[in-house]
Amino acid sequence: METTTTPARPPYIPQIRLYQNWLRDERGLAFDSYDALWRWSTTELDAFWQSVWDYFDLQSPTPHTAVLAKNTMPGAQWFPGAQVNYARQALRHVDAAHAAGLPAIISRNEKGQHRELGWPELRRQVASLALHLKAQGVLPGDRVAAYLPNVPEAMVAFLATVSIGGVWSICAPDMGTHAVLDRFRQIEPKVLISVDGVTYGGRDHDRTGVLAELRAALPSVQHVIVLGNLNASVSIAGTASWTSAMAKNDAETAAFEPMWLPFDHPLWIVYSSGTTGLPKPIVHGHGGTVLVALQLKVLHNDIGCSYEANSFGERYHWYSSTGWVMWNAQLSGLLSGTTCVIFDGNPGGSKEHPDWGVLWRFAAETGLTYFGAGAAFFTNCMKAGITLADYGDLKRIRALGTTGSPLSPEVQEWGTEQFARLGTSDIWWNNISGGTDFCGAFIGGNRELPQVPGEMQCRMLGAAVESWDAEGRPVQDAVGELVCAQPIPSMPLYLWGDKDGSRYLSSYFDMYPPGHGRLPGGGDGPASMGAVWRHGDWLKIGANGGCIIYGRSDATINRHGLRMGTSEIYSAVEALPEVLDSLVVDLEYLGRDSYMPLFVVLRPGHTLDEALRARINAAIRTALSPRFVPDDIFVVAEVPRTLSGKKQELPIKKLLLGQPLEKVVNKDAMANPGCLDWYVAFARERARTAAA
Repeated sequence: METTTTPARPPYIPQIRLYQNWLRDERGLAFDSYDALWRWSTTELDAFWQSVWDYFDLQSPTPHTAVLAKNTMPGAQWFPGAQVNYARQALRHVDAAHAAGLPAIISRNEKGQHRELGWPELRRQVASLALHLKAQGVLPGDRVAAYLPNVPEAMVAFLATVSIGGVWSICAPDMGTHAVLDRFRQIEPKVLISVDGVTYGGRDHDRTGVLAELRAALPSVQHVIVLGNLNASVSIAGTASWTSAMAKNDAETAAFEPMWLPFDHPLWIVYSSGTTGLPKPIVHGHGGTVLVALQLKVLHNDIGCSYEANSFGERYHWYSSTGWVMWNAQLSGLLSGTTCVIFDGNPGGSKEHPDWGVLWRFAAETGLTYFGAGAAFFTNCMKAGITLADYGDLKRIRALGTTGSPLSPEVQEWGTEQFARLGTSDIWWNNISGGTDFCGAFIGGNRELPQVPGEMQCRMLGAAVESWDAEGRPVQDAVGELVCAQPIPSMPLYLWGDKDGSRYLSSYFDMYPPGHGRLPGGGDGPASMGAVWRHGDWLKIGANGGCIIYGRSDATINRHGLRMGTSEIYSAVEALPEVLDSLVVDLEYLGRDSYMPLFVVLRPGHTLDEALRARINAAIRTALSPRFVPDDIFVVAEVPRTLSGKKQELPIKKLLLGQPLEKVVNKDAMANPGCLDWYVAFARERARTAAA
């Protein structure tokens, strides 16, 4: 197996310190604490976001006429007049990074196939595919949909699409046809880029059948490109091969440059599910995404440019599938000239041969400096009893990133002890929490602040995050609703197909009155400013500024970092003839591991035997993902519903978390309050068993 030559671990002055030094020298601004810096960034919004633009030397051929021209939520107007392009920002690093001898992307898969993509070759491939897409009639605003795994080609396809103003959208090949179509049908893509298959858990999985179904069900698709991942010479009638689309290498390719686009030109469509209806297709813009990605990845995640002396040789990895927003976060390493190191496969080995050392060996052999993964990954490593010293030289790793669910103090302490045994006594845990919704983080890390296991260190710069009680009053050292009282440049432009904006409003802005808490720095503003962003997480902000997320405050399912609306699970389960009705809740709360029971109402004459249980699990696995297979299935007589017919997921979730019935549900607003007795008894028995 090829082993990459890597530089020594850099000395690394924290990136947030370099930024504060710049503020002092260039703006005359000095702050005696992080809290003071944060309050400035969330009060003086124009000054802060202009400083981010200037600090990272963002370019535009035309000047912007304002920073935040209109402070409304939704509908904030950022940097009007500016022109940007995500791909242009990434490719501006080609010459300097190549001169330093550093690759753009390092990748490996389960089969041990190791590849490195240099910066000039990245630029050539992006140009070749961009010109191919233009030749197929792709115009600014047209959608390009991808069904691709976490391979370099996915990054190339993204950059090529957005370089010509196309709008990107991707689904992971572990998602079934139904889940993919629920997403892609809404956006009517012109081009589909698909893989022929993937390797996961030691097995090859052919995806040509899914591709055929997607082509048949997406009449808007005019052109299909197929990447031969399992079979390099795959040939499918009526499609173009990735190899041919990538072959161009001439004067036109060399002269290609990404086009300048308006600051808020659509960049990509990502999906976040509510509890009813189809997944929400969230549209983010070029400019806001670039700004927030740099703010998050560099200032807070402390990931530096690979060719700068302070962070020379930086190698950034965050394990993810393309179906999770952390793939977008991994991709953002290119924006600052950072080498991205990616792995395609199962981090836990196969069912026959479980192996939680897969990613650690990968990290040692590629010389990672920053290692990120979902919190569940680190938990699994601890539970498997692995010893990191068994997997090679991990001493270049200086930071561990986690997100997706709360990281328990026990797991963080386990990881810190493991690295101490390796001789790394200063390992830094960068625990972050944000969302697909705005492709950023609300809460995260600061390398200069103390670490408390089980806590995130701070609220992010520019993110006016507070914890509110039910009356909309900020609270400290108490659990409340996570709200963001000021706009952030990467908040959605809109939801695709949401012509009157009602779905966007109801998703994030309908819990508190417009104007309440909206003045920068605190206080109520006019109703015309709109309402605060309500994220749907339980949050506690400590007296020292540290934060703890206690899980979802709504009924969205969050399993191992992937969010899925309950309606998508119901669609899969209730398609089975034996199932009349169903209810699912996720009991991830107060730092507990996710526990997801599924309650089903069966047709008369049917019982929940092992065969039916297997069919239910298979339906979810096939339509959605194996991640959403329930932990337990229970037969119930009825699913509790409101008078208007809505399933009462959140009250049942709260009941199972130990809250009294009278505080979680209004029986007068129910169509079938008598069914609650079963759930009360179930909750009581669950609590008794847990106590024992």
